[in-house]
Amino acid sequence: MIYLTMEERIKEIGYLLPEPVKPVGAYVPALQVDNLLFLSGILPFREGKLTRKGKVDKEITLEEASEEAIQIVLNALAIVKAQIGSLDKVKRCVKITGYVASSENFIEQPKVLNPASELLVKIFGDKGKHCRVAVGVCSLPLDAAVEMDFIFEIE
Repeated sequence: MIYLTMEERIKEIGYLLPEPVKPVGAYVPALQVDNLLFLSGILPFREGKLTRKGKVDKEITLEEASEEAIQIVLNALAIVKAQIGSLDKVKRCVKITGYVASSENFIEQPKVLNPASELLVKIFGDKGKHCRVAVGVCSLPLDAAVEMDFIFEIE
């Protein structure tokens, strides 16, 4: 049996791990407490900028917002790697909280996050299964459509 590292698995699935995103405010991107790694809110930056802005169900489709959520997972994993040195030290993803800037009538916030949750399971297997909260909000920093924070258990 061939063992793939988590980074090799990410490439095999068709994604690349980006450079870790820098904070846009006065906070740290991650903080380790015992064997838990808490990640601050992460936006869907690509190469240092947001590629989409606006609210889901107005300027951004559900499918586009789901792509943003996938980008956030990749950004989160880049931060985890920077903090602990290797994604192979992740014991499990414990929890995700996702915030979706959406129109007042939009009620499909969980559907926006589902592809992100599914990606974590593709990468980590059962260790990627997590608790989750999906919240609709009126706006997010920098007019992003999606923001997520994470808790990982690490070795």
